[in-house]
Amino acid sequence: MLTRRQFLRSASAAGLAMAASNHTYAASARPPNVIFILADDLGWGDLRCYGSTVSQTPNLDGVARGGIRFANFYVNNPVCSPTRAAFMTGRFPSELGIHAHFATAEQNEKRGMPQALDPATPTLADTLKATGYATGHFGKWHLGDVPPSEYGFDERRVYNLGGKSDWGEDRSFWRRSSELIADEAIRFIEKHREGPFYINVWSHATHAPLDPSEEQMAPFHDARRSDRLTGKFTTPHEVYHAALAELDRNIGRILQKLDELGIADNTIVVFSSDNGPEDIHVLTTAHSGIGSAGPFRGRKRSLYEGGVRTPFIVRWPARTPANVVDERTVLSGVDFLQSIATLCGAKAPDNVPFAGEDMSAALTGSPRDRSKALYWERRFIVIGDPMHMSPMMAIREGRWKLLMNPDRSRIELYDIPNDPVEVDNTASDNPAIVEEMSRKLLAWHESLPKGPIEPRAGALSLPWPAALEE
Repeated sequence: MLTRRQFLRSASAAGLAMAASNHTYAASARPPNVIFILADDLGWGDLRCYGSTVSQTPNLDGVARGGIRFANFYVNNPVCSPTRAAFMTGRFPSELGIHAHFATAEQNEKRGMPQALDPATPTLADTLKATGYATGHFGKWHLGDVPPSEYGFDERRVYNLGGKSDWGEDRSFWRRSSELIADEAIRFIEKHREGPFYINVWSHATHAPLDPSEEQMAPFHDARRSDRLTGKFTTPHEVYHAALAELDRNIGRILQKLDELGIADNTIVVFSSDNGPEDIHVLTTAHSGIGSAGPFRGRKRSLYEGGVRTPFIVRWPARTPANVVDERTVLSGVDFLQSIATLCGAKAPDNVPFAGEDMSAALTGSPRDRSKALYWERRFIVIGDPMHMSPMMAIREGRWKLLMNPDRSRIELYDIPNDPVEVDNTASDNPAIVEEMSRKLLAWHESLPKGPIEPRAGALSLPWPAALEE
């Protein structure tokens, strides 16, 4: 007998297949393969092709040279699990009750969260599998304790599956994670070379702990470090950029396999990151937390640009123009499902209240304006420098971004194209815009599932001298 979960998924798949049969793939008779590479805690400014002067990312720079870089791409939460849920479902994660990273059962319950993304929620893998795609997920999962097979994936090798890893407890995994995850992706590509296939390649790098080898760190030795201290410590610069370079090297292995098999031209390669860079004030990243948010204010956990604005690169040699930077399109993770489905000749299910929209035209070189606002909520504190401590909610609509707390404190309005660093709060000069955007943001916030909010969420905590105890 079918369980309720199995019934819901089979019914959803049948609906998707029927929709896909009526949807014509206009580009060619053969739908494209898709490889979605997602880095972890990598900042907007960490790649050479996004302005870094210290990283060594020749393979990702090559992807950018052959495709489109989006300057205005936003993830839908400034931490891990919610962002991943948004990519896979096209829904704002707060609407799904996913407000923070999935942790232990006790921690999830304390935060008012489920133990996993609801398996009855349609995903991109469901959509593509129903149209004949082979689907695989390799690397980080972090969508709870339910396995990827329940979300439309045929094959998997993952870690962070409810605290478990398909690689076991081998501590060397963290040093070799980029290589081991790439090995699985390459194996899957070879097996399904005739296509079409969809793969998530979700990296551990550059999330702490990072444990690169001496050989990997050697190119990043800090010559400015005093010779008298050599051998006593490594710098965060060496650790972080060695791990990033190792990720890039293994992305190059995947790209090389596509070339060897003659399938690169009809394979869409997408690269992004789940949130902004981790803060060095967090003890677990004191050895590595110097990722770059580029010119932006905010880091991981913050709703300022540096926490939610990340690299997004798309290369599809058969369709995308080469070496283009799209500075017009405001793109987001919730657009991913509908956009990729369209490019693959599939049709997203009609019965889902998608938060995103079909941006497939932008992914193939035709910039466009978005019609839907983007919303964020962060129910927990922001760690680190006070300048990164954002209010609890935000909305981006057109050129404007409004941040505020539910009690209407800390109202901040920024003209993002002209003030991407978010230093000129124009709220007092634009009361009508503030009123309209705050009305929408508060209504959205009120519609979300209720749950606990950390007492200092949205607060600006300034360290200040105080009376000392006698």
